[in-house]
Amino acid sequence: MLARNEDIEGVVDSMRQLEDRFNYKFSYPWVFLNDEPFNDEFMRRTSILTRGNVSYGLIPQEHWVQPEWIDEHKAYAARRQMMFDGIIYGSSVSYRNMCRFNSGFFYRHPLVQQYRYYWRVEPDVRFYCNIDYDPFLKMQDDGKVYGFTMALKELKKTIPTLWQTVREYIGQNPDSIHPDNALRFLSDDYGQSYNLCHFWSNFEIADMEFWRGETYTKFFEHLDRAGGFYYERWGDAPIHSIAAGLFLPKEKLHFFSDVGYKHSVFQHCPQGEEHVRGRCWCNPQDNFGMSRRA
Repeated sequence: MLARNEDIEGVVDSMRQLEDRFNYKFSYPWVFLNDEPFNDEFMRRTSILTRGNVSYGLIPQEHWVQPEWIDEHKAYAARRQMMFDGIIYGSSVSYRNMCRFNSGFFYRHPLVQQYRYYWRVEPDVRFYCNIDYDPFLKMQDDGKVYGFTMALKELKKTIPTLWQTVREYIGQNPDSIHPDNALRFLSDDYGQSYNLCHFWSNFEIADMEFWRGETYTKFFEHLDRAGGFYYERWGDAPIHSIAAGLFLPKEKLHFFSDVGYKHSVFQHCPQGEEHVRGRCWCNPQDNFGMSRRA
């Protein structure tokens, strides 16, 4: 979990729910990361909620702050315009730092390096179903690489040149595209344009060997040097989704349809037998879903 000291109420709420729904049976470790040192209250209140090991890490400055090679005048003008346009987090540098960190650095942190799989958790989220199996083992046993619960459309004004930059990378590295990819999820015109669909990355269960691999590393570096994290407002959700959709066979993607989850105003509630089998208490009719054939 990436969190700040002032997020503590939302952190313990999310953590308590996931412990009650799942982790009290498995005692998996928690890793908390912050660009500032965690205070004693944060560490005390989180450490008592689990039987698993808890680690608290400081993010290196070079993985968090806006790089020196970014033209701040250009970046400031972009932030100012997004603020005038009413785009959420449009004026925020810290939000852009977070998106860049989640896109290219979290899996490099020393506290995370020892692990292969991760489950990303955010403050102030809801888990509505008991999870009686181990999703990490399911990912491993079924050969899955990237797991999600919801898919949405990105705000077009935040990523005006992202797909163009992706196409530049593909042009230079055509062999990186998997022949059985999920391009049809990402594009309605065979890759000429991006339809804005993405897996909502505030919930991810994934294999970090993919992010650490040569293909994604080169891809992230190409995007990073283009500057779109700061000249626009590129999010880690479309970047993760585009990479997973293009560089993996679609059979490696997994929809955790049986996990009841809510973030902000968007909710996934399992349907039919999955709702009953998972002993969920969300309303099945209150369900955000985007069905797109990949």
